[in-house]
Amino acid sequence: MLDTLVSVPNAVIIDYLKMFLEIFILTVVIYKTLHYLRGARGASVLAGITILLLVLTLLSKKLNLDVLNWLLTGIWGTLGAAVVIIFQPELRRAFAQLGSFSFFQGKRRREIITEIVNAAVNMSRRKCGALMVIERRIGLQNLVDDSVRLDIKVNAMVLESIFYPNSPLHDGAVIIRDDRIVAARAILPLTRAENISIRLGTRHRASLGVSEETDAVTVVVSEETGAISVACRGVLHRDLTGEELANYLEKLIILEQDDTDLAETVQMLEEQADRRDKTPGKGGA
Repeated sequence: MLDTLVSVPNAVIIDYLKMFLEIFILTVVIYKTLHYLRGARGASVLAGITILLLVLTLLSKKLNLDVLNWLLTGIWGTLGAAVVIIFQPELRRAFAQLGSFSFFQGKRRREIITEIVNAAVNMSRRKCGALMVIERRIGLQNLVDDSVRLDIKVNAMVLESIFYPNSPLHDGAVIIRDDRIVAARAILPLTRAENISIRLGTRHRASLGVSEETDAVTVVVSEETGAISVACRGVLHRDLTGEELANYLEKLIILEQDDTDLAETVQMLEEQADRRDKTPGKGGA
């Protein structure tokens, strides 16, 4: 008798722990999925439908509404199939990233950074205007859909040919996803900030605009001066050398630093710029 009384509370506790674990896993999966698909077309609609279905499902089970619960079960299955079809590129990229080891991923990212830096430095010497957008965690599929779709491995020569004057793809931005150039002639949102220099052209304003709305990193080469700039989180850092650009991209792309880490990076770049300016025979541009 006593054993039975003791086992009942234990069973109740176990049931509550199971329910908590299920809710926690479901919440994490939904959050991560929506966060990863953010920026893709239909992601906001999917988020709204998912939340509505979750509320209705919980209510139907709580109130024992068998017919509604049966109907929602069918809708969940249909929604799952629709997600696989609509977000096929994003899901394929997610599984590809899960299957890659961090060591090889870091090596591949360094190779990508090298190609981007080489292209930026070469275009800077020729004063060839360029705007390269590097996608990070927040998707840029909505921008890709309205651009010229490409699927080319990131390469300095390819980037230089795209931005070569009078090239059909010269205007607009290039979007880089992982180790691929996925779009050219992309139209980016312009910054809404009012306290920026009037000397900044459309490329710089576009680089700031997309960095304000997403976590993307943008590399800009000025057509007038050849100066290299980087924008991230709505902050533009100008007049960078190739070495400074490489250091900056390594911290943002390989180490995946967030907002709180950028201050250290900016300070490092400023110190490098000061040392460069003080070196005899090496002045600013």
